[in-house]
Amino acid sequence: MSFKNNEIKPIDYSCNGKTLTFSKPMVMAIINITPDSFYDGGKYGHVNDVLADVAQKIKNGADIIDIGAASSRPGAVEINEHEEWDRLQPALVAIRKEFPDVFISVDTYRSSVAEKSADSGMDIINDISGGNFDENMFQTVSYLQLPYILMHIQGVPQNMQVNPHYTHVAKEVRNDFEAKISQLKNLDFNKIIIDPGFGFGKNVEHNFTLLKELETFINLGFPLLAGFSRKSMINKIIKTNPVTSLNGTTVLNTIALMNGAKILRVHDVTEAKQAIELVEFYKNN
Repeated sequence: MSFKNNEIKPIDYSCNGKTLTFSKPMVMAIINITPDSFYDGGKYGHVNDVLADVAQKIKNGADIIDIGAASSRPGAVEINEHEEWDRLQPALVAIRKEFPDVFISVDTYRSSVAEKSADSGMDIINDISGGNFDENMFQTVSYLQLPYILMHIQGVPQNMQVNPHYTHVAKEVRNDFEAKISQLKNLDFNKIIIDPGFGFGKNVEHNFTLLKELETFINLGFPLLAGFSRKSMINKIIKTNPVTSLNGTTVLNTIALMNGAKILRVHDVTEAKQAIELVEFYKNN
């Protein structure tokens, strides 16, 4: 397999006095501070439990800690911004204080939560809606000048998996990215990370087509994030479930890395880090 066409030029993004560099793929570790996430909801009883898990994930090789306080699983019940912030703030403040050098991403589609999170030490905004759910998000992103994960979604979490439809999924997702990248550039913002949104308004065939055609998104000129961790696109093929799908996750992570992904968003850091090390060695020898 050739890597010549699906590698982007080296990119660095500054954030809070640190530099996010994409010379080598990174691991983004998931921290769900929610009672109802599809795999690890209700995992933490206290902020100290969160800190212990973050410490372990950093020890295992996590480059970015991604904190989410509102579940975006299919069919999830939406919570209001006050409840989201009440859940998020104590953990965010504690993680920032305990681990001043780690990159912290906040998984939110609300501009108000993004702004409060920036004030509390967030480095990266991870917006599952790609600006669809909050008309003020792009203006806020431009004002904050922190790296922004622009994800594609069709629908909303409450209905996104009810018969998602595309005529040409990769082309349509790319067109959506192109339009939003243009909007962000017009606001003098360029610190963009692309996320095709596996499982967000896509069926199994859509997801695997996007995985196969990652190059079409990498050619937009921005780093690409892939998030497959323990999702149904794995389980429906190999008859696993969220608990037993680690091996399937690693397989898809490996394919994504070989197709040019620069961030793996995962529950299991050690295995993702190992996949990166092996693929990097393979590519460079």
